[in-house]
Amino acid sequence: MNRIIKECTVDDRCAYLLDRRQSMHYKLIEHCSKAECSALIERGWRRFGLMFFRPVCEQCTQCESIKIDCNAFTYNKSARRIIKRAAHFRMVIRQPTLTADHLDLFKRYHDYMEGLRGWDTQKVTAHNYYTSFVQGHGAFGQEILYFDGNKLIGVDLIDLLTEGISSVYFYHDPEYRSFGLGRYSIYYQIEHARSLGLQWVYLGYYVKECQSLAYKSQYKPYYILSGRPQEEDCPHWFLADHLAL
Repeated sequence: MNRIIKECTVDDRCAYLLDRRQSMHYKLIEHCSKAECSALIERGWRRFGLMFFRPVCEQCTQCESIKIDCNAFTYNKSARRIIKRAAHFRMVIRQPTLTADHLDLFKRYHDYMEGLRGWDTQKVTAHNYYTSFVQGHGAFGQEILYFDGNKLIGVDLIDLLTEGISSVYFYHDPEYRSFGLGRYSIYYQIEHARSLGLQWVYLGYYVKECQSLAYKSQYKPYYILSGRPQEEDCPHWFLADHLAL
């Protein structure tokens, strides 16, 4: 049985559109089950550690929950080239862990993204990493480790839910950026979902005007969540072709 330790709404500068403010609803949940996590993700929440959150801005609806239909997804030539180029990498799937290699790779990735896209500098500590990506994984959280030989080059945090995979966070070695590891990680999740008989890959929030999130519209067909359903409401997802995006 889950236990809500804390619940609150916080107003702050928007993390996605820097000229705006955001209002974010947070829940800190202990002992969250796979079914309970699935229900929240299906209703537009995200999970980092014990923390679940979603935007509740009154004047803005730019953050839209998005999921890929794995059963209908097909690979174009560009995707096949990326898959072929990454064929020699080795993947290991296990419960989330914390090592010195994780922290070093995480820091190098964020230092690179700070220079590339102006991301805010994050203080990388074992405690911060543990509370965000290891704690609270329960029986459903996993990490996919990417290796080139014995070298760790990527870490993909995911949640295995009742109907799909929730893509929590992916980071990689900037020296391997030419391999398109970000895109490859999504393709790998799609194939992993298919192998488990799951239909969806949840990509979190799509924000058309945010460069770091706009890429998600490349994975078609995808569905968008309608509104912000409460936990007792039935969520409705609509095929993006039906929307004016």
